Amino acid sequence: MPFARYATAPRAAVRPLASSAVKRAVPAAACLLALAIAGCTTSPARYAASLPQQDPKFHSPQCFEMRARAANYEAGRKPPMSWATGALMGPYGLAIAAASKEHQEKQRRLFARDMHLACSSRPLPRELDVEQERPAEPGSVPR
Repeated sequence: MPFARYATAPRAAVRPLASSAVKRAVPAAACLLALAIAGCTTSPARYAASLPQQDPKFHSPQCFEMRARAANYEAGRKPPMSWATGALMGPYGLAIAAASKEHQEKQRRLFARDMHLACSSRPLPRELDVEQERPAEPGSVPR
């Protein structure tokens, strides 16, 4: 039987191709999940409802205007690019989608920050401590 020696010979260790792909995909998936979780800001309408009504600033005209703007905040806004659309755009599509979502979250935080300053006399919460981007001055080099 000429093939008998092949049947009993030890098999060569074959490294599965999927394990290296999984090793690369796990950190990327973890980063995307961390970005998705870290960027969750409550909607301005919900934040307006959570402000204390006993605060003296709550009944000011500035606060009333901010709460009215918060109720209509999502009405005229375009939703950010979805992850699926980003994946279809190619290698840079996911980065563009992530930047789009991050920009929307930053805008929500800035709006909630302004609303908190107009409607509450309590100190600013840590999650709303966001610096506003200032336009560059002429002749200065951005760093």
